[in-house]
Amino acid sequence: MDTRNKIYVIAEIGINHNGDLNKALELVRQAKQAGCDAVKFQKRTIDVVYTEEELAKPRENVFGATNGDLKRGLEFGSVEYDAIDAEARKVGIDWFASPWDEQSVDFLLGYETPYIKIASAMVTDREFLVHCAKTERPLLVSTGMCDLPVVQKAVQVIEDAGGTVACLYHCTSTYPTQDSDINLRGIETLASAFPHIPIGFSGHEQGTLPSVCAAAMGAVSIERHVTLDRADWGSDQKASLEMPEVADLVEQLRRFEVVRGDGVLRVYDDEKPIAEKLRRNVTL
Repeated sequence: MDTRNKIYVIAEIGINHNGDLNKALELVRQAKQAGCDAVKFQKRTIDVVYTEEELAKPRENVFGATNGDLKRGLEFGSVEYDAIDAEARKVGIDWFASPWDEQSVDFLLGYETPYIKIASAMVTDREFLVHCAKTERPLLVSTGMCDLPVVQKAVQVIEDAGGTVACLYHCTSTYPTQDSDINLRGIETLASAFPHIPIGFSGHEQGTLPSVCAAAMGAVSIERHVTLDRADWGSDQKASLEMPEVADLVEQLRRFEVVRGDGVLRVYDDEKPIAEKLRRNVTL
């Protein structure tokens, strides 16, 4: 991740494909068209992440009558991830995923992805963090549901295990997040606490303004949930941007990269004739 000039924009597909591979591939293509740098999915070993009791709970859904039917219906395996990997390579966009258990970490290591993303829900699991750190793959870490001491402990565990945190994401784990809970100054807090780690923003808010403001406050990477249709079923859809909004966000971020400049005060060539016209005296 080049954090010097370009903001690394991640389109979080997650489970918004609703178990439909064709929809997942279309999201990959449209994320590329919108100008995103990467797409991100989620990977779970269902029988490890969820208890038998949880899976057996009644829950009417398009895949069946239980929560287990839903979770299994949403989960992709080798066939789907092979197709995702091929499509991402074809269109030229990075892809990776957030694993929710050690088996899923090992599964993802079968692909040459640039990062492993640690979801906010996994930040307090020491054994999981150590397992991820030992893969030697750079880690992106979200910090939702965490105060600063928890983040400090998690980073310490990762680094003590030999891992590298490539980016630490300020995050609030509500869907969608209310403006009063976004707290963008958390970016400054993380930057101060971890001067050796790039800081990003993983947002679940409605609209794009907070994400642009996050970049202005120093976030080197922006992650947003994306969907083809916010009215589609699924738990993350309402906190997601539709693809025209994603394209607009990327356009704003790319413009910000230009207007941010380099901080050097200078007289621009286009200013010189204006200075000659407007300045009465140059006596300094």
